[in-house]
Amino acid sequence: MSDFFDGEALAAVVFLAFVAVSLLLCGLAAADEDDPEHFYAGGAALGPVGGGLAIAGDYVSAATLISTTGAVALNGADGILFACASVASLALVMVVLARPLRHKGVYTLGDFLTVRLADPSVRRALGVATLVVLVPLLVVQLTAAGQIMVSMFGLPEELLSACTIGCGAMMICYSALGGMRGTGYIQILKTVILVGVVVVVAGVVLSRFGFSPLSLFSAARDGSGQGGAYAVPGLQFGDDLAGRLSLVGFLITLVLGPAFMPHITMRLHPMGPDSARRATAWAVSPVAIVCGCVVVIGLGAAALVGGAALRASDPLGNSSLLVITSALDPQPGGPRHSMLFAMVAIAVFVTTLSTVAGITLAAASSLARDFTERRRDGSRRSAKREVRFARWAVGAVGVLAVIVATQAYGRNPQALMIFSFTAAASVLPPVLLGAVYGRGITANGVRWAVYGTLPVVTLLLAYSPATSGSPIALFPDVDFHWFPMNSPALITVPLGFLLARLGSRAQRKPAVSSSNPNGSGSASGLPSGRVQSWR
Repeated sequence: MSDFFDGEALAAVVFLAFVAVSLLLCGLAAADEDDPEHFYAGGAALGPVGGGLAIAGDYVSAATLISTTGAVALNGADGILFACASVASLALVMVVLARPLRHKGVYTLGDFLTVRLADPSVRRALGVATLVVLVPLLVVQLTAAGQIMVSMFGLPEELLSACTIGCGAMMICYSALGGMRGTGYIQILKTVILVGVVVVVAGVVLSRFGFSPLSLFSAARDGSGQGGAYAVPGLQFGDDLAGRLSLVGFLITLVLGPAFMPHITMRLHPMGPDSARRATAWAVSPVAIVCGCVVVIGLGAAALVGGAALRASDPLGNSSLLVITSALDPQPGGPRHSMLFAMVAIAVFVTTLSTVAGITLAAASSLARDFTERRRDGSRRSAKREVRFARWAVGAVGVLAVIVATQAYGRNPQALMIFSFTAAASVLPPVLLGAVYGRGITANGVRWAVYGTLPVVTLLLAYSPATSGSPIALFPDVDFHWFPMNSPALITVPLGFLLARLGSRAQRKPAVSSSNPNGSGSASGLPSGRVQSWR
């Protein structure tokens, strides 16, 4: 009987329970989602507390959980800065974006800019930006989900593709069946599980050092093998000028990128005037707790396992969160038979899968509304047909992500993650902040920012050290990089604001109050004119 209750068996039981409960929640949420309002904006029914926990669930991705833990374990101060940047990013959402982005009948960023600028021509540009930002991030998360499932159940590497396909199938079911409310329920469940697990693991780590953070950090510095450099920023990208600029640029992307991610803003649109601010306030605490615990766990990995052993397991330290379980709770059967390993593996898998579902829904919603929202004759699809089309879009996005993810194994996905965050930080803040707080931004400025900045981001990252020229690059066996920085945000973020401004100046004609020649409303089917309801 004791063999049954080992880590792998517990992981299997909890995994099956999570799948069953989450599918049930999505099924219940789908009962009243035959119209776009319920499918796209059903999360508004979660209330401020539920909405806040759902936002926290969307915010804490596998990148936050796994990559930040590894960065803290191997690079000390850099990883701590990354964790702080994640919390600062959500605080930015609460202070700057929570109230302005909410509006009834708005489901995507294309919807929001169409209403705000009274010009439906921006819809396609925002749809392009949304897909370019979300699809690479979706591939990274889906790849991680397959790898975590293999590690969690001790499966052979040959089943990696099958696990990824299985995760993709669950992702499609969650998003297509449950819509915004169903994925919100899953995010709430994920947040509760994740906070509970990381608090337990961080508590066990601190107990090994007498609950003294200073003793923990000192032991981590010694175990890392980096000496005094562990306590000084600069290990992640190097301490030369290019490395320091890369660090500053990456911190900018971690603050601006997640704050403007479409799957985050999508949850704010349907909320009421006070609910949005209260929901983001509720989201800050869980995210801060998770990030604080991630720092403790990363330091514990460096102190108890050692930097050399962590690098031998994974050059980026992405396995640190799972590896530390063997040091905290060793069992004769190996780390996979540890109860602590089961808890951590389930928390990581739940985090990854729920984030994948939220990203898929946001990408599919943009595909359904921002590219094909109206028929050729100018009429709108019926409500049921639109929801049906949105569910087909979920399937299309999911299948594309699964195909790409199964071909990406054996390569470091960090370049894709940097691209996604950098693209979001470079394109979305100029157009959204300009539309909400600025004066004079036009649809032409939006198009210049999107179509002018995204190619520059792609070019600079394609020829950066994140893509080639280092053992941890996307293509480690070749070296064709000429751009010295891993993150080009210091160039592309100002460029996005500049192009938005120049494009707006180039279009001096005032925006029309309605794109419909009959004067019956905008082509989007949304209220025309500038939105005043948040003021």
